[in-house]
Amino acid sequence: MSFIQHPLAVVESSSIGDGTRIWAFAHILPGARIGSECNICDHTFVENDVVIGDRVTVKCGVQLWDGIDVEDDVFIGPNATFTNDSFPRSRQHQEKLPRTRVRKGASIGANATILPGLTIGERSMVGAGAVVTRDVPADAIVAGNPARISGYAGVSEKRMPAVGTPPSEAGSAATLVDGVNIHRLPRVDDLRGSLTFGEAHRHVPFEVKRYFLVYGVSNQQIRGEHAHRTLHQFLICVHGSCHVVADDGSTRQEFVLDQPFIGLHLQPMTWAVQYKYSDDAVLLVLASDSYSAADYVRDYDEYLELRKSNA
Repeated sequence: MSFIQHPLAVVESSSIGDGTRIWAFAHILPGARIGSECNICDHTFVENDVVIGDRVTVKCGVQLWDGIDVEDDVFIGPNATFTNDSFPRSRQHQEKLPRTRVRKGASIGANATILPGLTIGERSMVGAGAVVTRDVPADAIVAGNPARISGYAGVSEKRMPAVGTPPSEAGSAATLVDGVNIHRLPRVDDLRGSLTFGEAHRHVPFEVKRYFLVYGVSNQQIRGEHAHRTLHQFLICVHGSCHVVADDGSTRQEFVLDQPFIGLHLQPMTWAVQYKYSDDAVLLVLASDSYSAADYVRDYDEYLELRKSNA
């Protein structure tokens, strides 16, 4: 089996995978490498130092310049624009180009612009017309100019459904994510104001050995993006609001923490991301142990492998 080339396409590369289709007015330079079962549409241009994986769709009007790696199962929408020089000048060329990586399963919408040297994370979604100025995390949905995270792909619910809703009285409830529970802490209201509290091993289900506060976070920033091997965490947004996406490797759920008497317990080996901080948000995190860099799992693929091996 070989690739399919339209008579009006110019294909100078000898490294084209089986089953790939290259349509009219596409131009593929000699050094480009394209995998199998790809669809390279009309009026596309692929420069020499470009690697395209398998089952990639490149829609009409896309140019892939030197320094771009596109992994398997990526979709690139019509007229999406890639750049490889932060300060371009006529007839002046960089000695070494920054590499832009579009990771496996990502999708880039029509007319989006990707700045040089960025990584578009696995399974992420770049909205139409977005201007991407920073790396996009795995599974994130970004939109706007500059692009900001607006959600996460594969989240079961935007707000807490029946499974994952805090109980009506002080106590805990299960969520859709293994190892994650939502807690309602005791609350006392009177004419003087309100008070909420918690006791270790009773309301907070572990002995607290450390705490830290996250505050002053721009709503375009994200925190977390890791799991802990042995650490328990208990999250309370004591002021303002933030969103937490929790993931057990097979199920993902998003929680909105916007009351100081609601806590989220993340058990070890739970992948978690915090984002959509309000300007006044203060997130209190209670931890079961002292800080240890070795306890972090920061690569999602490694996390998935550890979950499988521990299953």
